[in-house]
Amino acid sequence: MAEKSNSRFLKISLIIYALVCLIYGLGFFVVPDSLVELSGGDPVYHGWLRWSGGVLIAMSIGAILVYLKPKGQGIFVTTIAIGTLLAGLALLWAWINIEEGVDVWFTACPTIVLLAVSGLLWWSRQAAENILNTE
Repeated sequence: MAEKSNSRFLKISLIIYALVCLIYGLGFFVVPDSLVELSGGDPVYHGWLRWSGGVLIAMSIGAILVYLKPKGQGIFVTTIAIGTLLAGLALLWAWINIEEGVDVWFTACPTIVLLAVSGLLWWSRQAAENILNTE
């Protein structure tokens, strides 16, 4: 019974991660100029943002695949937990050292989301360790 509960928690965490990646990925891939305008930051060459959108969409698809078959997928879950932690810390750094004219909410919101998702992934990874680390 506990294994099923742990699996459910992991799957919820993976879906939340997949949705966050998909939303940001589609934004960076399809309308990067709109995101830069919303942030209030200096214009950036769109190619620098589009490629990251593609990577985020791919990570979202990977999370969905792990959701469908989590057994033995500990390495992927650890990788995305590290990724969200590092991205959240990078945004926290940017939030602390905010540029003049940049909208604070545009940095604060994803910082909080990424650090929360990272916490969920680490927690659910630990809870479902018996599922994730078996072949």
